[in-house]
Amino acid sequence: QVQLVESGGGSVQAGGSLRLSCTASGYTYRRYYGWFRQAPEKEREGVVTIDTDGTVIYTDAVKGRFTISKNNAKNTLYLPMNSLKPEDAAIYYCAAGNKFVLAAWAYDYWGQGTQVTVSS
Repeated sequence: QVQLVESGGGSVQAGGSLRLSCTASGYTYRRYYGWFRQAPEKEREGVVTIDTDGTVIYTDAVKGRFTISKNNAKNTLYLPMNSLKPEDAAIYYCAAGNKFVLAAWAYDYWGQGTQVTVSS
């Protein structure tokens, strides 16, 4: 079992920044972690995932603006998000899984989500 708790969401104007955090607890050994998001009436989409060796996969929409990092000592994942756009608005979920792919089906533990709102 893995427990995930996100924080850091909020409301910003377009062009602004937020930093999401996700703290994992439980059996975190050899887990792959990722961020996903879901906007109203849209499917959940992968934002970024990070391998155990630090290799990262970003979705094209956030490349150059979002940067994932991980503090292994604190079991915490970070996602600074810069130059936010209205289309980035969604509920952001932290997830843990057993495969290094940016697809929701590969993740079996999910946080409760944190809302990100971007106004134009």
